[in-house]
Amino acid sequence: MIIAFWTLPLTLIFIWLSLRVIRYRRAERIPLGSGGNPALERAIRAHANFAEFVPFAVLLLILAEWGGAWPWLLHALAALLVTARLSHGMGIAKDPEDYRFRVFGMMGTFSVMGIAALAAFLGAVLRG
Repeated sequence: MIIAFWTLPLTLIFIWLSLRVIRYRRAERIPLGSGGNPALERAIRAHANFAEFVPFAVLLLILAEWGGAWPWLLHALAALLVTARLSHGMGIAKDPEDYRFRVFGMMGTFSVMGIAALAAFLGAVLRG
C-alpha cells in the first residue's frame, strides 16, 4: 500500500496541470488544440507528458511493491517521481523555459522507471 499513498500528490499535480490547460482554453476561447497559442501549447504538452509517463511509472512501482521491494526504496522512488514530475511541469510552465527543471524532471522519471523495473524483475525472478 506504499504506492497507493503516493498517488495523492501525483493526482494533485495532474489536476494542477489539467486546470492550467482549462484556464488557457477559457481565456483564449480555444475549445480544441492550441490554436497556435504558445502558452496553451506548453500547458497541453506538460499535461500530456505527465499522462504519458506517470501511469507506466506507477505501474512499475506497483509491480516492484508486489515483488517485495524494500519499503524505503519504494518511498524514495515515489518521492523522486513526485519531485521530478512537479519539476518537469514547472519547467514547461515557465516562459522563457528553464530547461534545468525539465531535464531534472525527465532524468528523475526515467531513473524511477528503470529502478522500479529492475526491482519488479528481481522480485519476479527471486520470488518465482
